Amino acid sequence: MSRRYYIAGNWKMHKTRSEAVELAKALVDGLKDGKHKYLAAPSFTALEAVGAVVKGTNVRLGAQDVAAEEQGAHTGEVSVLMLKDLGVQTIILGHSERRHTYKEDDALVNKKVKLALKHGFEVILCVGETLEERENGQAEVVCESQIIWGLAGVPKDALANVVIAYEPVWAIGTGKTATPDDADAIHAYIRKVVSRLYGADAAENIVIQYGGSVKPENVAQLMSKENIDGALVGGASLKADAFLPIAKFA
Repeated sequence: MSRRYYIAGNWKMHKTRSEAVELAKALVDGLKDGKHKYLAAPSFTALEAVGAVVKGTNVRLGAQDVAAEEQGAHTGEVSVLMLKDLGVQTIILGHSERRHTYKEDDALVNKKVKLALKHGFEVILCVGETLEERENGQAEVVCESQIIWGLAGVPKDALANVVIAYEPVWAIGTGKTATPDDADAIHAYIRKVVSRLYGADAAENIVIQYGGSVKPENVAQLMSKENIDGALVGGASLKADAFLPIAKFA
């Protein structure tokens, strides 16, 4: 098994450039002897400044979204070419806030995934069910559909650049966390879906992160599960003293 733990911080719409630089410096310093794979994903406006801090370190530079088109008349959008120019390595796509607040559907997410992969980015594809869907017993169906659609047209050789993040929508920013067993069950199911689409070896090797109220107190329990390979951290990624213990969990 070639999977290694991958801890990513999604800073969402927080931090001015100077605040972002301060946090990035603390992460670079605190993680220089870290054993896992790491990512910081600041806002678009802070990418260049944070990129200068993390360049040449073991902290990857991530963007939180990208436009579905390469360039053109798309007011307010940011393209793959612009992100590449800034040294971005990874793009988070299909985050539940993009899906639910900004009404991005599976087809749009898929277009972005394929465009990002075509340009050599690593993609973190987010999937997850709402509380209503979970209570109706649809958690697996929803995640399966989001994966099948999200990866439609993605060839097997591109899968090496795909990470899946399972984020139960009801656990994001709410303080509720899926129990480690609940989370692992969905992660195992996601692996089964990938196996059906791409084969057992692809399923064995794909990294599946958990996202949703990950904290220093619960990270070790979550990561001890067989199918959980890392974390996509929101709120706790905004302070070095919360993110570092998560990122360096033993």
